Amino acid sequence: MGRRFALSRRLGRSALTAPVLVIGGAHIDRRGRIGGQTRLGASNPGTWFEEPGGGAFNAACNLARLGHPVRLIAPRGGDANGQRVATAAEQAGIEDCPVVFLDRATPSYTAILENDGNLIVALADMALYDLFTPRRLRSRSLRDSLAATQNVLCDANLPGDTISALATSAARLGKPIAVIAISPAKAIRLKACLPLLDHVFMNAAEAEVLAGARAVDPADWPDLLRRAGLRAGTVTMGAGATVAFDENDIALLAPPRLEAISDVTGAGDAFAAGFLSARISGETIGEALRHGTACAAITLRSPHATAENLTRELLKSGLALVPAAAILPRNPLNSGHE
Repeated sequence: MGRRFALSRRLGRSALTAPVLVIGGAHIDRRGRIGGQTRLGASNPGTWFEEPGGGAFNAACNLARLGHPVRLIAPRGGDANGQRVATAAEQAGIEDCPVVFLDRATPSYTAILENDGNLIVALADMALYDLFTPRRLRSRSLRDSLAATQNVLCDANLPGDTISALATSAARLGKPIAVIAISPAKAIRLKACLPLLDHVFMNAAEAEVLAGARAVDPADWPDLLRRAGLRAGTVTMGAGATVAFDENDIALLAPPRLEAISDVTGAGDAFAAGFLSARISGETIGEALRHGTACAAITLRSPHATAENLTRELLKSGLALVPAAAILPRNPLNSGHE
């Protein structure tokens, strides 16, 4: 049996008061949105927007707005953009504990979106994250943060050996650790430590990298990923069905159709935060899947990578639009792969 996310019914009030420790990307997101029909290889009229973002940062903001105390540890540069990230974290109610490289620029992510909000291409200038080596995990402040938390969330912006070292430390302390896969190119960093991870949030392209094969049916993902060594995870497929699984159950949910999408940026991070928030609060995997889906839908309707109006009350309203998840029967022939 793997570690479970700290549930209030098992750990008492400390599960809800201990900060969620979030480690990973906190940088500047730049997004250009084309105003009309996309013409590749040509100049396109559109609008430009930038804000603090990153997988860890976005998830931390959402968790804080859902009422969880959050401590964020993220590498950044000693520049004005690093200060922008710090200010935004403070405004979201996050305890910000940055690892600052004074002579470096804060990383950035630059995306070009179609008029409907879907991604065309993106450029990630994130070499600074490679400097966050496993040695950084031995600092007193980070060791104290890990000891003080009940749940750890990181993202694959961190180097692979750092994620492995963090997962090893979390396992030794009995702290459940979840990871946001970020992208297919970065998801590969998780392969070496999959058995140590308690949950991975991924889309179908990232899941394919980890499983080494693509599921024909969404319900096939759990078995493929269990064969790769993962105990629990979620696989989203945009407007298609989302599947969540752990050591005991498989849940499947078709997200509600949205009439309009403002921006896809941050939706996966919002899903991770909503799902993790529900699990920390003691919800079943099916309910956690609904919470993640509702949180993502709220973000998809926001022009920002995190919905600034997100609250527990707004999430409760959003849940009314999300159908119940189907709990799938387990295949006894596959039990040996878990």
